[in-house]
Amino acid sequence: MKLIYLFSVLGLLYACNTTHKLNDNVIDENIEFAYKQIGNEIQAIEKSGKFMNPVTLGKDGRTYYCKYTDWRSGFFPGSIWYLYELSGDPKLLPVAQKYTQALKEAQYLTWHHDIGFIINNSYGNGYRLTGDTTYRSVILQAAKSLQTRFRPVAGIIQSWDTKFGWQAERGWDCPVIIDNMMNLELLLSMSKAYADDSLQNIACTHANTTIQHHFRDDYSTYHLVDYDPETGAVRGKQTVQGFSDDSSWSRGQAWALYSYTMMFRLTGYQNYLLQAGHIADMLLRRLPADGIPYWDFDAPALASTPRDASAAAIMASALVELSGFVPAAEGERYMAFAEKQIRTLASPEYTAPAGENGGFIPRHSTGAYPFSSEVDVPLTYADYYYLEALTRIKRRLQP
Repeated sequence: MKLIYLFSVLGLLYACNTTHKLNDNVIDENIEFAYKQIGNEIQAIEKSGKFMNPVTLGKDGRTYYCKYTDWRSGFFPGSIWYLYELSGDPKLLPVAQKYTQALKEAQYLTWHHDIGFIINNSYGNGYRLTGDTTYRSVILQAAKSLQTRFRPVAGIIQSWDTKFGWQAERGWDCPVIIDNMMNLELLLSMSKAYADDSLQNIACTHANTTIQHHFRDDYSTYHLVDYDPETGAVRGKQTVQGFSDDSSWSRGQAWALYSYTMMFRLTGYQNYLLQAGHIADMLLRRLPADGIPYWDFDAPALASTPRDASAAAIMASALVELSGFVPAAEGERYMAFAEKQIRTLASPEYTAPAGENGGFIPRHSTGAYPFSSEVDVPLTYADYYYLEALTRIKRRLQP
């Protein structure tokens, strides 16, 4: 059976194969909706005869696709893996495998830090769900590539090179963005798989340095800290994608919450759990009633101010995981807020009718507002963390 035909009937197959219904039908209904939407994206890719990696919709309404070197390239294959896990449909397995294999060369990238996003979300989920040791080999090589960016004196993994491109114009020596914390899962997972303490030591050193220099007294975070790689001194702090250098860029706060929760899961170190809890409490104090942040917490809260559904999806996924690591009352509070965020994202305000929105799931995400880039659009990573949040909630609610 050709894949083009296969994915024209995905919604029907899913409806027939659903065996577990949650007490709250919102979860299963939105898994079914995601199945149909992503099925439409797969169908468009298969028609092209090549793997195209969808990222967002352009101003002309056409889908923008990225290359394997782009930091976002692992999200769509990762979404297929989550959909395979959620639906149990074996027909999704070869699709996930094929789209993951298309990113194989990314394991050798050494010129930026985002190899963790690319490989973890694709190969990492594939390895988790299949146990295929060839996937583990790719993940290990990617971890070694990321390891080359460690700057031992400063105690950090450098995010970007500064000799070329727009980074060279900023005057940075050794920039580190809060997003970089997300890539540490690559090191920690391979440290456990191969009993390599050096990988965990690098990850923990970076995480500890980030706690020391990135966070403000209220546990909000700067986007970027620039270091002197020779002395480790902090040269400056900025919020490049935010409202101002001292503002709290929403997706940056989401990365912080998610990554320190992940750091606790993979190390068991209490300081990371404490950090994640402080960040979560700060966010719950500051988020709008519907749970969806404006693109920056310090941007004017006007009706015309863009929201960021991607940040909400990341936060929801992290809050579900964090809720399982803390005392019951606190966990219930985090879980309830995550469910609120998912309910809002699943509402007509944030989810377009089936067949619309370019095959993406939530609407109203914001990529880089100060650069007028990807403002009020769907984004592939919003889909990924939305599906991850649904997966985590479904696991928690199952008997």
